[in-house]
Amino acid sequence: MVIKRSRLMHTESLEERLNIKAQRLLKEAWGHSTGVERSRLIRKARLAETASQLSDWLRSPGLRALTLGVDTISMRKAAQAG
Repeated sequence: MVIKRSRLMHTESLEERLNIKAQRLLKEAWGHSTGVERSRLIRKARLAETASQLSDWLRSPGLRALTLGVDTISMRKAAQAG
């Protein structure tokens, strides 16, 4: 028996969804008086913002996987042998 997973198609990117969540949490936090609940909501909003920034950073073109050319591999082998 095979169970099918339902797939959810998002219209916004992960970063956009995280930013929306952070804004919603901050708005909710400012509605509370100072206290534990407000601090918890602000902390969750900061985590969502940080996750969005990390996702942006990880997707940046400067972080592409390093590809080693034939010359680099040959130089490493020669250095190890000699």
